[in-house]
Amino acid sequence: MIRVSTDPFDPGAELSAFEKSANGAGAVVSFLGKVRGRAGEGDVKALYLEHYPGVTERSIAEIERQARKRWAIDDTLIIHRVGELKPDEPIVMVCVASAHRREAFEAADFLMDYLKTEAMFWKKEIREDGASWIEPREADYRDAARWKRDETE
Repeated sequence: MIRVSTDPFDPGAELSAFEKSANGAGAVVSFLGKVRGRAGEGDVKALYLEHYPGVTERSIAEIERQARKRWAIDDTLIIHRVGELKPDEPIVMVCVASAHRREAFEAADFLMDYLKTEAMFWKKEIREDGASWIEPREADYRDAARWKRDETE
């Protein structure tokens, strides 16, 4: 399931429901990303995310399809918030169920690398001293590049 929404979500409730729906899976891996309260030298007051409704969801569905081709995945849950979020609020959650832990870990890592670098989200950090659009870090692109190397090996 893929959900992009302005609505807050309860990570514990989402994980519990996902685990129940993945009955019989040998492994469930989850990742929860939260809005950081500090960035660089300043405090973050909020993070604002924009997206293209419909287009963003389709692009995430395509990468989820690619993950299913690479690993034996029983189920996935991808939740991503948009709009204005405050520090410590959950922003993204990725859950993967599989028969085996390695496949679940790798698929979740692959999905998060895509969400960080390629998904159609635009992020603006709002601090005391102003606001600025932020881009993925070089380390994020290096992390994502390893999946492309895997395709050619």
